[in-house]
Amino acid sequence: MKSIALIILIISSLYLGCIEKEKTAKMEEKSYTYLALGDSYTIGEGVEESGRYPNQAVEIWKSNNLIFKDPTIIAKTGWTTDELDKGINDTGVEGKTYDLVTLLIGVNNQYRGRTVSDYEVEFRKMLTKAIKFAKGDPKHVVVISIPDWGVTPFAANRGTDSEKVAKEIDAYNAAKKSISTEMGVHYIDITDEYRKIGALPEMVVEDKLHPSALVYKSWAEKLTKIVSEEMVF
Repeated sequence: MKSIALIILIISSLYLGCIEKEKTAKMEEKSYTYLALGDSYTIGEGVEESGRYPNQAVEIWKSNNLIFKDPTIIAKTGWTTDELDKGINDTGVEGKTYDLVTLLIGVNNQYRGRTVSDYEVEFRKMLTKAIKFAKGDPKHVVVISIPDWGVTPFAANRGTDSEKVAKEIDAYNAAKKSISTEMGVHYIDITDEYRKIGALPEMVVEDKLHPSALVYKSWAEKLTKIVSEEMVF
């Protein structure tokens, strides 16, 4: 009897092990990939890795049983559109594809005094690349508007002309939204909300310029809403 019981136990263990492997395989089959392109706002200057908006988005999806692998982030503080382009080339991801791609770039173009017309050309090129990374599907690309750094304590402390910055950011975002609409990708406006909260102490990191994880949480929530409601995988 003991031998029979042992055999049954072994068979049961093997069966349960197979089921567990099958579940794991199914979860891996249903997991998705995410490429985030940008600058300091994407890499999350001043916050922990878990506080970046792409990482927070992945955790929100996970809690809703939509499994994304850890995001691939190509971004660096200070990058302009052309520097992002070079960064993509240097990273060696050309030819790879992803289930979701986000693009947030342009604040450093504005900060350095570059023209909107130059930005339009370079942003269009970056968005074309983003769509290519998204398997050629513009509906799996999300563009995020440029936040207005002119409202931050950093800007106030250095005597920045906040009205001038606001007008320039608006011009950049208008161009960005127009191109995004033309190319059929999703567009998230975070600028209006940021202007209301960007000066609050809890909404900036130590440098008084870059957003805190609380701000990125709001961006992540907007992103996950679009992905969950408007994308089919």
